[in-house]
Amino acid sequence: MGPPGILGRVDTDSDSDITAPAPHLDLNLLRTFLAVYRAGSFTGAAQLLGLSQPTVTTQMRALERQAGRELFERLPRGVAPTAVADALAARIEGPLDELAAVAGGGPTPAGRVAPVHLAGPAEAMCLRVLPALAPLVADGLRLRVATGLTDPLLDELRAGRHDLVLATTRPRGRTLVSAPLADEEFVLAAAPGWADRLTGRSAADLPAALAAVPLVTYAEDLPIARRYWRHVFGRRLSGSAALTVPDLRGVLAAVVAGAGFSVLPRYLCAGELASGALVALHEPEDPPINTVFLVQRPGAPENPDVPRVRDLLLTAGRTW
Repeated sequence: MGPPGILGRVDTDSDSDITAPAPHLDLNLLRTFLAVYRAGSFTGAAQLLGLSQPTVTTQMRALERQAGRELFERLPRGVAPTAVADALAARIEGPLDELAAVAGGGPTPAGRVAPVHLAGPAEAMCLRVLPALAPLVADGLRLRVATGLTDPLLDELRAGRHDLVLATTRPRGRTLVSAPLADEEFVLAAAPGWADRLTGRSAADLPAALAAVPLVTYAEDLPIARRYWRHVFGRRLSGSAALTVPDLRGVLAAVVAGAGFSVLPRYLCAGELASGALVALHEPEDPPINTVFLVQRPGAPENPDVPRVRDLLLTAGRTW
């Protein structure tokens, strides 16, 4: 058995087997450790705590010296927790979160609860999320909304900028809690003028025929269209976009106006499909589906409105 240290007695055969209470724990160092663990970087933890990055680095070196163990593996971007860090986080995050909830949170000095900070894709936020949350806002909820791509938003969530994020992929790692929110189905569509030229094409012939039609998408690497081609046609999508718009509502507007074809979430273009302004070019038996996740900031929510927003969205998502 190794000697007792800040982490308690550690079995030398398993760095994560912490079996005894640790003496003389420095609460400030543990708070900083937990912030680094959850943010995945010293820089993110510094932003979360309102400290300088060198201060965070110095505190973690001090904790590692006291522990006699390496807590984080330094990576080109951020850090990765060791098994010892995983075990320490499991022991302290509950008590520290409860202490933070007692020490802070709740009503602001003016007597109002702090705003809930929510982020996600612009289209889903505007068409799905905000209408669902309207009753809470009318009832007094204070809400601050940000939009963007999933990976940057999750980095900001770890750094404490958001309370909840709608993510189009399941977050990696063990520090973020996520729950499936809704499934979005993708549809291959174009305006009637283009659809008429493709009438009668079989599924096998459609990819070749579409090579002559301008492709409209929201990103240069064609993520949704590439996935559709792989899932439905079993082949790689070649070529490039004729038009890119970093907002699927702009993609929809351009396709309805006759710019070309695109692959869109069905919820986004359901009205246009029903009215005939858009035509589904193919209706596969097994359309590609993407799951959207609701991800919560690490730690117990200090703001009582965060669980209200989370629970309402998870309920509303069942009907989306």
